[in-house]
Amino acid sequence: MQRFTHLFIKQNAWFYVLKIALLSLLGINSLNCIAQANLSQPKQIIVGGDFNYPPYEFINEDGELTGYNVELSQEIAAVMGLNIKIKLMPWAEIRAEFDRGNVDILQGMAATPERTDLYNFSPHTFVNHSIFARDNSPKITHYSELENYRVIVQSNGSAFDMLNHSGLNITLIPVETHADALRLLASGRYDFAVVSNLPGLYLSKKLGLSNITAISSLERNRLYGYATKTADEALLSQFTQGLAILKNTGRQQEIYDKWFGPLNVSPWSKAGVIAGICVVVLLLISTVVIIWNKALRKKVESRTKELQAQQLQLLHADKMASLGVLVSGVAHEINNPCSILTLNFPFIKEAFEDATDILDEHQASQGDFLVAGVSYQRFKHMLPEILDDMHIASNKVKGIVEDLKSFAVKGEASHEKTEQLDLNLLTNRSIRLVTNQIKNSTNHLEVNLANSLPAFKGSGSRIEQVIVNLILNACQALEDKSQKIIITSYFHTKHNQVVLSIEDQGVGIDQQHLIKLTDPFYTTKRQSGGTGLGLSVSAGIVADHQGQLTFKSTLGKGTKVKLSLPLLQHESEL
Repeated sequence: MQRFTHLFIKQNAWFYVLKIALLSLLGINSLNCIAQANLSQPKQIIVGGDFNYPPYEFINEDGELTGYNVELSQEIAAVMGLNIKIKLMPWAEIRAEFDRGNVDILQGMAATPERTDLYNFSPHTFVNHSIFARDNSPKITHYSELENYRVIVQSNGSAFDMLNHSGLNITLIPVETHADALRLLASGRYDFAVVSNLPGLYLSKKLGLSNITAISSLERNRLYGYATKTADEALLSQFTQGLAILKNTGRQQEIYDKWFGPLNVSPWSKAGVIAGICVVVLLLISTVVIIWNKALRKKVESRTKELQAQQLQLLHADKMASLGVLVSGVAHEINNPCSILTLNFPFIKEAFEDATDILDEHQASQGDFLVAGVSYQRFKHMLPEILDDMHIASNKVKGIVEDLKSFAVKGEASHEKTEQLDLNLLTNRSIRLVTNQIKNSTNHLEVNLANSLPAFKGSGSRIEQVIVNLILNACQALEDKSQKIIITSYFHTKHNQVVLSIEDQGVGIDQQHLIKLTDPFYTTKRQSGGTGLGLSVSAGIVADHQGQLTFKSTLGKGTKVKLSLPLLQHESEL
């Protein structure tokens, strides 16, 4: 019996050892799986904000995080694939968390001069502060009149910073929230309160504080938006790119209208001059962002090639977003007058043709006469050509706008390539359109066009745009009028292509710049107003026609550009 008991205990011991080993292996595998799952998830970004700053950001009665800033951050995270967590706390506390590094980015901060030295900003709207007073308070029109008064402000807010550094003898009463400031003022304590205009109007209406009102603006509008520490440039670039996408798609405006439309006080909701000023301000902001990106690019060049490539991609995305905003705003205004001209030129031409018989009879009976200082015999041949050129030029303007829109917003515009085109005819038409520029640049234009070139299929207005751009580039390369421009067309039998060559005797292009000529936004003429879009758009048009654009240049001697386009396919090949 004892031997049996000893054997049973020994077998149970081995069983428990095996059981513990199996459980350990399962635990290790589980931990590995959990670790791998955690590694596959993107790093969580902590986004901070004020817990009581409606309608920008606040916690509602149900304990939910809401407001314009909150919804905008959530949309940016969705389009950019970011893993964010939004934390709303009292402003002084969230500022302290941000400065300690526990918060990665603030979704709403005013860009004051004191803060721009400490943080980087990507604005998405404006804020301004107003001076609130009770109905029986003294009337003031400027913040300098607050001297010797007791003024309630939010602790660590931009108004607190401004008044604290104003040099005026003002007794500041710091409070945690704007709501606290307005309640204290309405209760009869202290003299004035300085709060953000929209939150002040929102809270005074919601809290029923009918005995206080905004009597004066503290300052001009301040840019307001995302803020990171100066070392977190890459994170700010992600939010900037996401914001640009939301602006382009109209989603950012929808969110703005949802939260600020009912208040009816936003400068973006006004028409006329104020809307124009907003556009100018946004363009200035875009320019500042581009300049800032260039400075950042110079620093990144000293780092690894991988970081350099990433920065170039971000730079390109920012520029494309800015261009898309600009083009979307002006394309409609340009196309409207062009459409009127395009519709009326054929009518005028047809009216003149109908009147020609009457004018011919008058000439036969009365002799030749003058029309606009030109003999009628010459005028009746000139006017149809002039009207045709004007019609072509107006269509060209519309085509350029569509090409720019297509370049800025991929897929927005499409072009039919179904015309049978004569390269010589397009070249002559292009030369006529830029005659003045040619005359101002050179006294020696040599045009050698081959006889009876075969036709090719494409879009006439787009190919003409390319030719005009190449001719203008040749004109700009000349240093004086004694230098020559040579334009030649011919048929390349081996490659079955029609070719147009444009050669100038200008300054030439350095080899290091030659390979970058068709890169978007790359230009050696930035100081003289070059944008770097002309050759990039032209190269895209030529590629869309299955053609080629090649460059040969010698510094100090000139440049030769060849435009090669394939012929029409035979019907049997289609």
